[in-house]
Amino acid sequence: MAEFLTDIKTIRERARRQIEKGPVTDAYGADLERVLGVLNEALATEIVCTLRYKRHYYTASGLYSEPVAAEFLEHAQEEQEHADKLAQRIVQLGGEPDFNPDTLTSRAHAEYDASTDLIEMIKEDLVAERVAVAAYTEIAKWLGDGDPTTRRVFEELLAQEEEHADDLRGLLERIPGGQRG
Repeated sequence: MAEFLTDIKTIRERARRQIEKGPVTDAYGADLERVLGVLNEALATEIVCTLRYKRHYYTASGLYSEPVAAEFLEHAQEEQEHADKLAQRIVQLGGEPDFNPDTLTSRAHAEYDASTDLIEMIKEDLVAERVAVAAYTEIAKWLGDGDPTTRRVFEELLAQEEEHADDLRGLLERIPGGQRG
């Protein structure tokens, strides 16, 4: 097993000297300001996704709407949980979560959607999930070993976003006309 690069006495001294930094130590290897910016972009994404799913839940109608609306509600709740995890991580790193409604859609990776057609709602939600999967995959790779805790947060979100995309693809396959266009 390899030796520590820094002796424990030095680690203890640094911990006491920089106590105001909370969990961010000299071992933190990422660009903290950029990580906070990326976290706030992801936070905006999750809030926009929550709002889109909620709208789709309340406005879904038609023969196949009941199971689809139930899926929209479940996804909305999970997207809200994602937003909460991201906001918590931002605060842990000494940042401020940006909940400003005036700039949410401009900061989000995914778009808001006001479709009224059930199939279009599913497709737009699937597009948004695919955007999140691509973005969160890239973010996790970018973080690498520089911030393993934030990377793990994104990996957890990524796994659930992939599950959402799979759920939505399955809904499209079960609804007549869902595979059109």
